[in-house]
Amino acid sequence: MQADKKLLKDLTPELESTGTGWYITFTIFLGLFIVGIYGLVQQIDKGHIVTGMRDNVVWGFYIVNFIFFMGLSYSGALISGVLHLFHTGWRKPIIRMAELITVISLVIGPFFIFFCIGRLDRLYFLFTHPRIQSPITWDVIAICTDLIGCFIYLYLSFIEDFAILRDYDELNVAPWKKKLYKILSLGYDGSPIQAKLLANARTIMATMIIAIAIIVYSVLAWIFGVTLQPGWHSTIFGPYFVIAAVFSGTGLLIILMWIFRKVYHLEEYITQRHFINVGVLLTVIAAFYGYFTFSDYLTKWYGSIKMDSILIDKLFSEYYSLFIFANYIGILLPGIIIAFPRFRTIRNITVAAVIALLALWVNRYIIVIPTLETPFLPIQDTRPDWIKYSPTWIEWSLTFAGVSIFAMLFMLVSKIAPIISISEMQEKDKDEILK
Repeated sequence: MQADKKLLKDLTPELESTGTGWYITFTIFLGLFIVGIYGLVQQIDKGHIVTGMRDNVVWGFYIVNFIFFMGLSYSGALISGVLHLFHTGWRKPIIRMAELITVISLVIGPFFIFFCIGRLDRLYFLFTHPRIQSPITWDVIAICTDLIGCFIYLYLSFIEDFAILRDYDELNVAPWKKKLYKILSLGYDGSPIQAKLLANARTIMATMIIAIAIIVYSVLAWIFGVTLQPGWHSTIFGPYFVIAAVFSGTGLLIILMWIFRKVYHLEEYITQRHFINVGVLLTVIAAFYGYFTFSDYLTKWYGSIKMDSILIDKLFSEYYSLFIFANYIGILLPGIIIAFPRFRTIRNITVAAVIALLALWVNRYIIVIPTLETPFLPIQDTRPDWIKYSPTWIEWSLTFAGVSIFAMLFMLVSKIAPIISISEMQEKDKDEILK
């Protein structure tokens, strides 16, 4: 299977050699991961007493991270699926990053649920003794379905590139990589019938993962929405969580575009146009996300439920700084930066994306923690540090471990296959095959 020689020369150097900087960066992330593993061993050995979670605040950083990573996975599925179905021309250099965001986040996210479980030895009960009445069971089914679907979609997008790399005689890689490309390409040779079958399969899977992503993240939101807790019992949580997921994923995509553009010298392929287009998408999603946030808090503020009013007062007092950052700065500032053409530089758009991503994580935090600190039936005669949540180094270490394994998996994938899809960048429009 032939490919453009220039594309191959530009997009394969990272497969052939690895610089010192890559090893240093990977070692740093690996160190953070090892510290997180040590923290997990301490937690398993001594129990949840080493965390900040207690009888009132039974959820902490782990659930916040779970919601955050799952949102990233669904946003990647939505972004890559929609761009593929609409045959958006400028998608080609960035669609693989969106696909990888989906699968890697989906692999990492559920582990934070495991960290939150007190008896890991009983984990298999989720599969051997499920209760269909429980929203947790819905979540297990939904996540497993989404994981299988997204893995298939990602693999389908790699087949053509594996075939190209298999047939590229000038590719200077280790023999095991060549053998791997031969196995994973499944004998694909680019014939019209194979190309048509593969294109149809990708279109079908793109459609399916869009639907699955919306359903799965709605199920996750309903776990909150059907719970009688202040601030959670809301019918708006389904679409609100889906919009928030796309918001965070769009921000992460911009950050990854900047990183790989800089590190792998992909300025010719990932241009300012791509940053502007994805930045505009971030601004539009921010407007919807801001609207849902405003609607959610407005109805609670004007409602007659006493505990909701107490929760709002807590957010505007004890959590004032976090609330302002998550729901004002994190929404308005990216919009302002990207809305005005004079500010639309690659650096400014990346800064806006970083702010949006951090603000979304903080938003997940102030959805979970303040509510659990404001129960309908307060526990009497309890020491204050058991009522208020404060994360310990164990939780911080596992949080950074999650971020580090995300980065390491991205780095490892970029050493096996090009971070920009060679097949997508082919001059020949593959959509013509379907006509």
